[in-house]
Order: sequence, then C-alpha cells, then structure tokens
Amino acid sequence: MDALNNTNYSPVTFIMLGIPGLEAQHIWISIPFSTVYAIALLGNCFILFLIKTERSLHAPMYFFLSMLAINDIGMTLTTLPTMLSVFWFNIKEINFDACQTQLFFLHIFAIMESSVLLAMAFDRFLAICNPLRYTSILTYSIIASIGVAILVRSTVLIIPVILLLKRLSFCKTNLLSHSFCFHSDVLKLACTDTKINNLYGLFVVLFTAGIDSVFIVLSYMMIIKTVLSIASSEQRLKAFNTCVSHICVILIFYIPMIALSVVHRFGKNIPPVIYTLMGYVYLLIPPALNPIIYSIKTKQIQRQILRMFSRKQNHGEILKIFH
Repeated sequence: MDALNNTNYSPVTFIMLGIPGLEAQHIWISIPFSTVYAIALLGNCFILFLIKTERSLHAPMYFFLSMLAINDIGMTLTTLPTMLSVFWFNIKEINFDACQTQLFFLHIFAIMESSVLLAMAFDRFLAICNPLRYTSILTYSIIASIGVAILVRSTVLIIPVILLLKRLSFCKTNLLSHSFCFHSDVLKLACTDTKINNLYGLFVVLFTAGIDSVFIVLSYMMIIKTVLSIASSEQRLKAFNTCVSHICVILIFYIPMIALSVVHRFGKNIPPVIYTLMGYVYLLIPPALNPIIYSIKTKQIQRQILRMFSRKQNHGEILKIFH
C-alpha cells in the first residue's frame, strides 16, 4: 500500500468540492451565488453599453472603466461553467487540461484587474495633477497601447505557471477546495517538489499586485498633495469625489486578495470552509460591486442613466398619445 501511495501519477480528473461540509445544501447555496453572477454580468454589460452609446462618456476615464468591465465579465465567465456544474448538476469532475485552461484564464484576468486599476490611478493622477495635458497625453492610441500592454504582460507572466504545472506529478488526493481551479489549490495536490512553482508564483504576485499597489499608493500621495494645495474647499471636495469610486474598487479587490494569500500561506488551522468562501469572495464580489459602485458614485454615469430612463418614459407617453 505504501508503494502505491508513493507512486507518482497525474490524475485524469480533479474533483471540485464546492463548499466542503455543505454539499447537501448546494442547490440552495447556488441561489445567492447565481444572483451574484447575474449582477456581475448584467451590471458590467450595462456599463459597457452605456459608455458605447453615450458620446459624453467617450473619455479616458470611461475607456479604462470599459477595460475593467470587460475584465470582470471575463473573470465571471471563467468560473461560471464549473460553478453551475457543481452547484446545479452535481458534476464535480474536471480533467487536467480543462483545469489548466481555467486556471490560465482565471489568473490572467486577476493580473489584468490589478493592471487596469493601476492605469485608472494614472488616469486620476493626470486629471488632477496635470489637467492641462490630460487629453493630450491620454490619446486614443495611448489608451489602446496601455490595454495591449496589460494583456501582453498578463499572458507572458502566466504562461510559465502553466508550463511549470505540467511537469508536476500528483499522487495525493485529487480534491479541490473550490468549484474552480485555483493555482495554490492545485499545487497542494502535487507529490513532487513545488518549490519552483511557489517561488515563481510569489514572483508573479510581487511583480504584478505588489508593484501595482505601490504605484497606486504613490499616485494617490501625489493626488492628495495636489488637492490639499487647492485654495477652495469646494474644489478640493470635487477633486476628491472623482477618486472615490476608484478607491472603493481598489479596496474590494486588494483586501480579499491579500486575505486569501495570508490564509493560504499561514492559515493551516483555519477550517476549509473559510478558505473556500474567501476564494469565492475574491473572485465574485469585485465583478458584482464594481458597476454598482461606479453607478452610484459617478455623477456622469448617474446623469446618463437618468437621461436614458427619461427618454424611455417620454417615448412611452408619445406612444400612448398616438394610441
């Protein structure tokens, strides 16, 4: 038996557990999960539609918001199929190649989210600290180049993650902690040395979220310095208000990510259900809340939403007159 346990092999499939210990309640748990997925997809699609159709929103800030919405849609669609298969249909198996494919896109979108947040911080920095050159610096071509650079950066950094995973053998249990494939979750199942994988994973985190967060903090230090130098308190408040949405989005992305990393590396005695739920919070809450935050906190978007509904109301009244 010991010889069998020590034999290296790569499992044909992994088993996704959903939420450990609550398997009997999966169908009920799926209701709030599905609601969050629906909010994330509909909310971000609505933001994209609004920005595309309203010419007044064709500005750098909203182009970066479009990138964030596209990224959140991608993140949501990456985990949606396996979540539905586990919670709705009790289909828990996923083969190794499909798992790697999901893992690849999942982590690409996570890196892109951090990169887009940095680009949005740069946008706010230029708008407040150098408003006269704002539109001349952030031209359509520059914004497009930033988008391409974000995509290339994310893809180049994640490809080695997949290649390093392929060299591993798995002889332990093949049970995953979530209803999707997460890099750290898969590494736990390997029976070969994962030191290189862990070191490269740490490098990716530091090179992306680590560097991005430092530059975001520096940007806001410069923004605060500039805003405090403004004489009028009304203008200071107006300048700060343009950053509120972005700050909220940064917090709801980085706080769950940091918490999940800490739990993964140091929380060995934490119940598995806590680790699993934190993974869902990290991947589901930001895409669902981002469009809500920008709709509530951004006056230009509020104005366009109200204008859109007023047009529909006026159109309905005209139809009633003719009927």
